[in-house]
Amino acid sequence: MKFHNKMLFQQLLKQVIIMKKNEKELQKSAKVALLSLLSNIPFIEVIEVQGPSNDAVDQLFDITIKIRMAEKVLNLIAEIKSSGQPRLAREAVNQMLRYRDKIPKAYFVFIAPYISPRAAGICESEGVGYFDLSGNCFLSFDSIFIQKSDYPNQFKEKRELKSLYKPKAERILRVLLCNPGKSWKIKELAFESGVSLGLASNVKKILFDRELISGERGGFSLKDPLTLLREWAEKYDYRKNVIHEFYSLKSVTDIEYSLADFCIARKIKYALTGFSGAARIEPAVRYKKAMAYVANIDEKATSDLSFKPVKSGGNLLLFSPYDEGLFYASAEVDGLRIASEIQIYLDVQGFRGRGEEAAEVLYERIADKAW
Repeated sequence: MKFHNKMLFQQLLKQVIIMKKNEKELQKSAKVALLSLLSNIPFIEVIEVQGPSNDAVDQLFDITIKIRMAEKVLNLIAEIKSSGQPRLAREAVNQMLRYRDKIPKAYFVFIAPYISPRAAGICESEGVGYFDLSGNCFLSFDSIFIQKSDYPNQFKEKRELKSLYKPKAERILRVLLCNPGKSWKIKELAFESGVSLGLASNVKKILFDRELISGERGGFSLKDPLTLLREWAEKYDYRKNVIHEFYSLKSVTDIEYSLADFCIARKIKYALTGFSGAARIEPAVRYKKAMAYVANIDEKATSDLSFKPVKSGGNLLLFSPYDEGLFYASAEVDGLRIASEIQIYLDVQGFRGRGEEAAEVLYERIADKAW
């Protein structure tokens, strides 16, 4: 037991050392980049630079740069974070605002490797500048106004952010989006999603840092579900499923009912999605190709149903789901089981043209109905 504790301590110590090293490298890069930006302004003279210090016990902020413009002297005070997500940006801004009245002739700047548009908006609304190592910046003080935006993130997404859109993590997103306004405890959310407590906690932290959920001890709920849904849609690809295309002489509606009867009789889990699902939610949606998730696609079964496999030009797409979470919150409509509105929206928006039009109709319905 002592051996395991010692090993754990050594691992934690190693992680702390790596974090400290990365923090120092970030601070050094931020300092160089900010000084480089200021050097390009001909009427600014850098008088003194303080920080980042190795001994930051009594250092309030990461970097303080004293500059002279004509006869004026001003302090640029920067706070550096390893992430530019909204929650961390808000924390840094609040920290700086507490000293705004105490430090005369100071302009405060938030710095991170990449600052998200929402985090940038937080800074601007509070009169705080920002600067990231990807090229985006906003500085507005005295006679200076510099703004550069729309530079992409030059740093790879953190592993934790990528993990937000892995199959089991997506189960949590579905549960949250299918139950808007509901307050959750972490154990309850993990159970409902069919995932571990650890994964549920990690996803909660990511969403909390991005200010997409609010609340804490008394329960938490989605704060900005539409932003989460839009972002997920941008990263989602229905082609993660194994897709089987078929052709049938039956009409699209008859195909759907035949498939439903077959699956129900054999207790096979299924759910219409894509255009087939969208049309049951919004009848105005027109389509010529049926789409459905089927848990087990049997070659003999499709033959019995007179579904002929084709490489293209079919009128039926059957998806072998990449995760069972895709069936969450499916419901029965007109004797047919359809996937959740959230899942149908994600799937249909991947089809250009009519799919994008149907997705917008669904999006408006979801927004009006739930939020």
